[in-house]
Amino acid sequence: MDSVCLAAVCLLEVCLLMFVTDYTMHLLDNVKKIHFIGCGGSGMYPLIQILTAKGYDISGSDVLDGSIIRSEREMGVKVSLGHAADNVIGSDLVVYSAAIAKDNVELNAAASYGIPTVERSVLLGYVSRLYKDSICVSGTHGKTTTTSMATHIFMAAQADPTVMIGGTLPMLHAGYRVGKGNTIILESCEYCNSFLNFFPTVAVILNVGEDHLDFFRDLADIERSFHAFADLVPQRGYVIANADDKGARDAVAGLSHPVFTFSLADRTADCYARDVAFFDGCASFDVMIHGELYAHVDLHIPGKHNILNALAAASAAYVLGIPGQAVTLGLEDFHGAGRRFEHKGSYHGAAVYDDYAHHPAELHALLTTARSMGYDRVICAFQPHTYTRTKALFDDFVRELQLPDVTVLAEIYAAREQNVLGISSRDLAEKIPGAIYCSTLDKVTDTLASLARPGDLILTVGAGDIFRAGEKLLERA
Repeated sequence: MDSVCLAAVCLLEVCLLMFVTDYTMHLLDNVKKIHFIGCGGSGMYPLIQILTAKGYDISGSDVLDGSIIRSEREMGVKVSLGHAADNVIGSDLVVYSAAIAKDNVELNAAASYGIPTVERSVLLGYVSRLYKDSICVSGTHGKTTTTSMATHIFMAAQADPTVMIGGTLPMLHAGYRVGKGNTIILESCEYCNSFLNFFPTVAVILNVGEDHLDFFRDLADIERSFHAFADLVPQRGYVIANADDKGARDAVAGLSHPVFTFSLADRTADCYARDVAFFDGCASFDVMIHGELYAHVDLHIPGKHNILNALAAASAAYVLGIPGQAVTLGLEDFHGAGRRFEHKGSYHGAAVYDDYAHHPAELHALLTTARSMGYDRVICAFQPHTYTRTKALFDDFVRELQLPDVTVLAEIYAAREQNVLGISSRDLAEKIPGAIYCSTLDKVTDTLASLARPGDLILTVGAGDIFRAGEKLLERA
């Protein structure tokens, strides 16, 4: 499974519904007792918290005890250690994750008892219907940052939102939050059309580009998926799209629903930035909506691309009636999500940062920002993510990885894949002048240690485990 989407707030797995019993569009109607197979998993825990708070009777099972299970028991959840057919008796619904084997005894028991079963990503979509407002943030890039920004804004507005993010947000000390307000904010991943399980009342489309080409046929196929996502919005809801991104524009073309647009400078957009200035790489600007000042924003994360992320979050706040002051205060307090240009420390006078960028467009945004920050050299240790993505976007990776002063290439992170394409990071290194290929993360750490000098910016970049190389480097400091 692509860890981009495994980490996503929607906590989505491959959307294969195993042993699915027919259910209506109102999955939770007449449901009182829900059983979770694998309740100790990090993906199940937020759902259990939400449904417990909503008054559902929850039970669960897992093979090992742990901190999550102990917390669930404290909440009143009946947890059984080990899987057994009797665990599902009396349940109105059984929930499983894609990690659960299709021959699991509890899944088989549920089928034999006629109990509906559902994969957790599908359930999450129905859980979103328990809220008056469901903000679903989608896009090829920027989802985690924008969802985090929206969380800060709605927290500043004291809206007490429920949140699911595909990364750790320092303010929450987690990637999720269970609130008591009427709003849920969800990072929404397109992989395997997973976000089509959701019920957005506010659908945000940041950008649409080529990615996940192991599932989608081409860009047109991806755009159709985003179009279907936007088309889920009811008439009372809102579709918010980036007017500066061709893919986003094409994806919403022909919608019967009106589209609320945001732009960096296009004053015909519903929301745009005015009087943009940069201080140490971080932007300051006014958020203008329908030609009127809505909020002033001082960002504390660098990069021009983050202006668009902030405008998207501000647009979602505006359409739901959040005052501009909450946008100002919320973004003033936002210093980034985990693994999004995250400062990790320093080594021999070099600043060490980590970032989740794994697509050429994300690399471009990251590396152009890094080069504008005044460091003597930018050293980028990059770990490509999946063989199919590396092969499909090979020339784009070669182009972007020439932006750093020094590029260090770790071997490709396989994620769910086998290397049937016969491709290696060594192939990239051969096309990038001065690039250094490292077959292991230990060699990446050794290389960074030998390169580092005062005034450098060292970046560990990728959606796999490249961050460990930076952490090992800092352990030597």
